[in-house]
Amino acid sequence: MVKQGQRIQDLVGLIHRLYAPELAEDWDNVGLQVGDPGRALDRVMVALDPGLEAVEAARDAGAQALVTHHPLLFKPVKRLTPDDAVGKVLWAAVRDDVAIISAHTNLDCAVDGLNSWLAQKMGVEQAVPLQAVAGDYLKLVVFVPVGHEDAVADALFSAGGGQIGAYDQCSFRSSGEGTFRPGPGTQPYIGTVGQREKAEEVRLETIIPKRKLLRVLEKMQKAHPYEEVSYDLLPLQNQVPGAGLGRIGRLAQQASLGEFAARVKESLGCDHLRLIGADQMPVRKVALCGGSGAFLLQTAHRQGADVLVTGDVKYHEARQAEELGIALIDAGHFATEQLMIEQVTQSLQAAARQLNWGVAFEAYTGEEDPFRFY
Repeated sequence: MVKQGQRIQDLVGLIHRLYAPELAEDWDNVGLQVGDPGRALDRVMVALDPGLEAVEAARDAGAQALVTHHPLLFKPVKRLTPDDAVGKVLWAAVRDDVAIISAHTNLDCAVDGLNSWLAQKMGVEQAVPLQAVAGDYLKLVVFVPVGHEDAVADALFSAGGGQIGAYDQCSFRSSGEGTFRPGPGTQPYIGTVGQREKAEEVRLETIIPKRKLLRVLEKMQKAHPYEEVSYDLLPLQNQVPGAGLGRIGRLAQQASLGEFAARVKESLGCDHLRLIGADQMPVRKVALCGGSGAFLLQTAHRQGADVLVTGDVKYHEARQAEELGIALIDAGHFATEQLMIEQVTQSLQAAARQLNWGVAFEAYTGEEDPFRFY
């Protein structure tokens, strides 16, 4: 049965579940950029850039939300007028009631995200992150009387705790004996005021994203039978399994740089490529990063890559590649990222279908690479 009554905030939550904001760079701005979280939702458009034409296309299609890769807002807005590039889009989005939601570097780093799709597109197998990322997580340890551990665990999981990569409802439990003495004015679940009490308890541990901390604690308090809940919060620096910037992997068969460059050009639909390296140079191990990823050149070289595929390569980065002896393929920012439009559309469709949402998703097809070459 199809569920009705979805809202913008539900879509934001779904995007965050697929592409966790904890994976985003500190300088980035992801999530809801413009719009009313409580507005009803039945149609969504997906685009690469939050341009005026994309907002107008979403409006004309009857979409209440536009999901983009590049954020509209990076810097504080000092005024809202239609006289500048960002203000013009903001003005139109507010006027036409089209919410704008960004999934940027969190989409780049996600396990099933832009760089994974880019690797698949170019035939790079066994791809793993080129540069791992640490998630912004906490370990929650709470002590629960025996018999209530499942109810408390369910509450933690429902609030977003216990997610590790593609696994959810993850926890660890150990048994022990707790002691406490209820003070004056308390109403203890077990025990007597003024007397020390012993209780068989379960130590329940799970992982939670920092951004969900308050919601998790609220749910935990409601599900826990104790008047005063004993719990610990421990900061974690764990790497997120399978997530990170870029990808590195191998081709099924070795190719020359010229042959591989032709494959990249065809698979990404590029009008042109910029190439650093000799055409006959052998290529087997491939590093890649959608968008502007030349900053990963040293990392790719240290990990034995024969070539790095990315966009926006600068002159001095090309010279550095020559000195290191690693090839560079600049396929352009647009060409290495535009595949996210169709992929994100399909991913959101599939996730919404599992949730029985009555929401339609549509890919915006009006974008082109801003560069022309003669």
